[in-house]
Amino acid sequence: MTLVKDIEPRGMHHCETTALGVLLRHEGLDLSEPMLFGLGSGLSFIYWDSKSMPFPFLGGRVKPFELTRNLTARLGLNLLVEETTSARKAWENVAAPIDAGRPVGLQLDCYHLEYFRSKVHFGGHVVAMYGYDEHDVHLVDTGQQGGAVRTSKASLARARAERGPMTARNRSFTITVPEHPPRWQDQIIPAIRDCADAFLAAPIANLGHRGIGKAAEQLPRWLQRVGDPRQDLPQAALLMEKAGTGGALFRALYRDFLGECAELIDDDNLRAGHRLYAEAAPLWTDVAALITKAGESGEVGHLEQARVILRDLSRIEQDAMQVLRQL
Repeated sequence: MTLVKDIEPRGMHHCETTALGVLLRHEGLDLSEPMLFGLGSGLSFIYWDSKSMPFPFLGGRVKPFELTRNLTARLGLNLLVEETTSARKAWENVAAPIDAGRPVGLQLDCYHLEYFRSKVHFGGHVVAMYGYDEHDVHLVDTGQQGGAVRTSKASLARARAERGPMTARNRSFTITVPEHPPRWQDQIIPAIRDCADAFLAAPIANLGHRGIGKAAEQLPRWLQRVGDPRQDLPQAALLMEKAGTGGALFRALYRDFLGECAELIDDDNLRAGHRLYAEAAPLWTDVAALITKAGESGEVGHLEQARVILRDLSRIEQDAMQVLRQL
């Protein structure tokens, strides 16, 4: 068995920040999950729908791996990314750094992982790998999935090679800290500004605060879209609250990030942004609860109530990002 030493398998809420935490702690940089998420400018919003989709999707974060690229670039870290279509080369790309004593991040489709509790295809899942033996690999996943877990080499190969939405070609990555990195505290304000700019200047109406408003207008139609409302609507609400979002479609994580920053930086705009996201987070939880009730009861009135809240959330988050971009 080959295992990287001094690994702390801390399973957190979100998959990508969990993996980043493992890799960075091994390098001596221990940041909270909200701080990792915020420094990576991870918050966003997308209302994703198409004729080929049986059901719309609400997303609350930037696309997979963008958070990793943002974070490492902002903190001046060395990010080495490997991709390949060769199964042999894909294994070599992860075995070599582990043999050298360094954990590896992997982007893959969680459907094939044997320990995964929900068998749904998602090609943007990220884990940290820190060891292997003849048959299995040792991974760190979210706390919800068990933290330190194992899956077979064969299942890992299938997960990494899967094709489809949000997948990557056997993507693996390592992170190293240079001898004189910039202070991460100095990168807080640029990270917040960049996130706010992207949110407010989203190029299409499905993104940012306009996307929240669009979701509000479309939501009452969801009962007509789904084949099994009692199953499909509660499942959509569960994805908002429990599927690695940290609660409230990532808004709870961003609220906590802003709260940590407000303890480090004395700024009225920062405190105002924190207050607004502290207001927004429980409202997202209310929306999820109403979507669940609509599915269980079949009553569109619950979705009408959720629409009113989403309209308020579009305004609240727009106001929050406008003050945060002024930092």
